[in-house]
Amino acid sequence: MTTTPFPDGFLWGGATAANQIEGAYDEDGKGYSVQDVMPRGISGPRSERPTPDNLKLVGIDHYHRYAEDIALFAEMGFSVYRFSIAWSRIFPNGDETEPNEAGLAFYDRVLDELEKHGIEPLVTISHYETPLHLAEQYGGWTNRALIGFYERYARTLFERFGSRVKYWLTFNEINSLLHAPFMSGGIPIPEGGVPEQQLYQAMHHELVASARATRIAREVAPEAKVGCMVLSMPIYPLSPSPDDAVAVMTADHGNLVYGDVHTRGAYPGYFLRTLREKGIELDITDEDRDDLTNTVDFVSFSYYMSIAETADPEKRGSGEGNIMGGVPNPTLEASEWGWQIDPVGLRLVLNQFWDRWQKPLFIVENGLGARDQLVEVDGEKTVVDDYRIQYLNDHLVQVGEALEDGVDVLGYTSWGCIDIVSASTAQLSKRYGFIYVDRDDDGAGSLDRYRKKSFHWYADVIRTNGASLTR
Repeated sequence: MTTTPFPDGFLWGGATAANQIEGAYDEDGKGYSVQDVMPRGISGPRSERPTPDNLKLVGIDHYHRYAEDIALFAEMGFSVYRFSIAWSRIFPNGDETEPNEAGLAFYDRVLDELEKHGIEPLVTISHYETPLHLAEQYGGWTNRALIGFYERYARTLFERFGSRVKYWLTFNEINSLLHAPFMSGGIPIPEGGVPEQQLYQAMHHELVASARATRIAREVAPEAKVGCMVLSMPIYPLSPSPDDAVAVMTADHGNLVYGDVHTRGAYPGYFLRTLREKGIELDITDEDRDDLTNTVDFVSFSYYMSIAETADPEKRGSGEGNIMGGVPNPTLEASEWGWQIDPVGLRLVLNQFWDRWQKPLFIVENGLGARDQLVEVDGEKTVVDDYRIQYLNDHLVQVGEALEDGVDVLGYTSWGCIDIVSASTAQLSKRYGFIYVDRDDDGAGSLDRYRKKSFHWYADVIRTNGASLTR
């Protein structure tokens, strides 16, 4: 019998986000979110109001096809499915006092379907989907008022779904706020950029809101587990120079501070030094400090790539497609979109986070964006995506190594388990899924679903609890 390092009860599944999958952007009382005016993703200019070229307005029509999609997830054997709730479906403007019942009812139906198939829900409360009204009328998370609006929203979800959902995440990739302020924090970007003082204040507001949600969950749904969610980015020195090692430490601190606050309940000294040296004084109340002590039950993270760092300004240069900066690593290959492929980095980051925080870890995003070609094999339409299988296999082997190292890993949800609209580029041609969705970058297509080769491969991985992985 083949042994596997994956423990019994390890949660296998996939992950999506409402704004990239649901569509139905204006149905059943839903208000606009920041995503509805981001037709080109992170890098492109926003529109004033939703425009037909924004693929997210239809997404893959999961709003009307969720039962079909969840049945496909069940066919693969998912034991967990990570999805997000669209804030503006529940509170269309974000600042209402009463929720939109039609929005809540939709997620009840999704949960019904998951329960029917025995799939554990993992719910992200805010996944790059700040209501547009909060961005335009309040300045997004730069405004302390958003803490209260988020608190009301989170409480509504816990009261409605707390008995049905065990695992919750407060903010998706919360450490992306400084790098993508409009998408991550609903912060309008003026010409010349958002002042650092405002960005760091927004960061503080999100951290306080996250901690308050954790406290509320313990009051309303004591059986629930609340986690933070960070974008992980292992960083290597470009050379053995001690100065490069310090550059790595400094860059690492910029990411780790979010997890430090979520797990330790206070700002670390290195971050306070950063604020001092930047001349930034945050508005932090005694109540804020008390709120931050509500630490998370587990830490979840995305992992796509690693980067390098150097203290030599002549060697600096940013990796293509990398919203977190950094220097390309000359020892690694990259995807078509410039994301460097580093399976070993996943083992490294799992060990780093476990050693640092001693909280159970959950890999909630990992995957390869690629241009897939729909072909016919034995009379069935499919995608022969051996490149994706290789990528995921190699990363999961490293998860197994981390488990052998003694790291506590709750589960793994592959990103974009069904093809969805890319967050970074707003394309559909950048595909991650095990399921091909017939829709093109121009919006044309039947929206029909087809199982890729990786669909059957992942089903086998799940069935064997990782024993089928090629080491």
